[in-house]
Amino acid sequence: MMYGYGGGMGWAWVFGLLAVVGLALLVVLMVRLFAGGVDRNTPAPPNAQDPRTTPPGVPGRSRAHEILDERFARGELTVEQYREQLRVLGEGV
Repeated sequence: MMYGYGGGMGWAWVFGLLAVVGLALLVVLMVRLFAGGVDRNTPAPPNAQDPRTTPPGVPGRSRAHEILDERFARGELTVEQYREQLRVLGEGV
């Protein structure tokens, strides 16, 4: 007999959904833990904020510097022009 409670299921689907979400989070946590994840205790490398040693696309290096690097790599600028432009930007060698 149902007695008006919709077959006896009630809110059981919510607990099932929470169990699936919890299991997914546990799997993600385990993968990150065993794959190395992010180690927040690792010190930054020396000169990490030096724009001359920061790789492209990393915060701390200006977009203008990246453009200069690209133009120099394509041969559009000589060494003297490149260094002069860096000096003007305040990032000179």
